[in-house]
Formats: sequence, structure tokens, C-alpha cells
Amino acid sequence: MSHPVLLVIAHGSRDPRHAATVHALTQRVRAARPGLRVETAFLEFNAPSVPRVLERLAAEGADEVIALPLLLTRAFHAKTDIPSVLREARARLPRLHIRQADVLGPSPLLNATLGRRLREAGVRPGDIPRTGLVLASAGSTDPEAIAVIAEIARELRHTGWCAVRPAFASASLPRTEDAVRALRAEGVDRVAVAPYVIAPGRLPDRIAAGAEAAGADVLADVLGPAPELARLLLERYDEARVLTGASSLSA
Repeated sequence: MSHPVLLVIAHGSRDPRHAATVHALTQRVRAARPGLRVETAFLEFNAPSVPRVLERLAAEGADEVIALPLLLTRAFHAKTDIPSVLREARARLPRLHIRQADVLGPSPLLNATLGRRLREAGVRPGDIPRTGLVLASAGSTDPEAIAVIAEIARELRHTGWCAVRPAFASASLPRTEDAVRALRAEGVDRVAVAPYVIAPGRLPDRIAAGAEAAGADVLADVLGPAPELARLLLERYDEARVLTGASSLSA
């Protein structure tokens, strides 16, 4: 039995760093599991589009695809945009079995990636008890997505940080700069900002600008093509395969 194709669906961005980061991540996934065919598609701004990739796969004789949203929370794109695109594709390509995998978060592997980026930015284990952390996400109007970010912040608080505040680059409050200033007002001596976003772009730049404006001591990089994130993509792929009754590939 051939393995289902893994189709990673990213949002897309006018910022070329976004697509470059997505491709670097999917290349790491390919390297981690050489027997797996991994394709990349975008909802907007970048090529190839999701319909074009699915049409090509059907024309090449693929019979099963697992579409994995490159999203950290279940918000509008995961609940509406991607299901709509996949429904239309199923109607046009009835011989191609398409299943949507779950979004990436929350996951301990995402928390591990955050930790990696903070260490790379200069946070040492001994710094954590005296450092406040701002968990800065892109933002959403979806209450479920906001609740997930708040819960992750609470979980991180139990890992040794003296305080953890969620922040949002759009749609929700507080903004990054306001969260940094709130921690300072509480007497926190040292503040680190961790962007909870996968790839560079307009909103991550807004997070960085807010961190700089408020005088944060540390600004971590975006999650990017980290090995933990590649492992998480494969976990979500395997989970979706189990739901189809297929056995998992060995890593």
C-alpha cells in the first residue's frame, strides 16, 4: 500500500521570508521521513495554490492525501477556509481521498520549540526564575484560539518563569508592548518575548517592533523550521492516518 501524500497547507504571505521558511520546514520533514512524499501549498499570496497541487496529485495517480494545516490554533482558516477548499477539491476530484489533519497546537513539541528559540536568543536556565515571558501570537477573533493561547501561557508559568503574559499582534489585546510594560509595572526585572508564530511576516514584525518599543530584554526568533516542529508535523500526519485505518510509517 502506498503512503498517503502529506500536503502541508500554509497561509501564505507577500513577505518572501514566509514561503522560504515554510519550504525549509517541509524539507526538514522530508529528510526526517524519506519514504514520505511531502507537498506544500498556500491559501493565498504564494504559489502553488491548494487546488493546483491537488489537481496535479490526482493527475499523477495519487489516491490519498492528508492535508495538514500549518496553523497553531483552530481558528477561521482551520475551521472555514481550508475545509471549504478541500470540499471543492473532493467534488472535482472524486477519486482522490482527501483528509484534513488537525492543527499543530497545542503540543509539548511547540513548547519545546519556544524553549529552543529562547535559549538561542540568550536565555539561560538560571535566568528563568527572574524573567517574565510574553507569549506573543498573531491574534484571532476566535474565542477558542484565544483560550488556547491563554492556557499555554498558564502552562508555561509552571515551568519556572516568574510571570507569563499572552499578547497578540492583531485582533485581540493586549499587544506585545503592553504586555511587556505590564510585567515591568509588576516589578519584573527582566522580560523576554517569544513569538508563537511559525514564519516571518507582517505580524511577527509587529511583535518584534512592540518588543523593541517597550524595551524587552530578549526577543526570540519565530518557531521556523525547528526539528521539534518537523516532528510535530509527522505526528499530526500519523494521527490522521490512524483515523483512516492506515498504519503509521516508521520514523
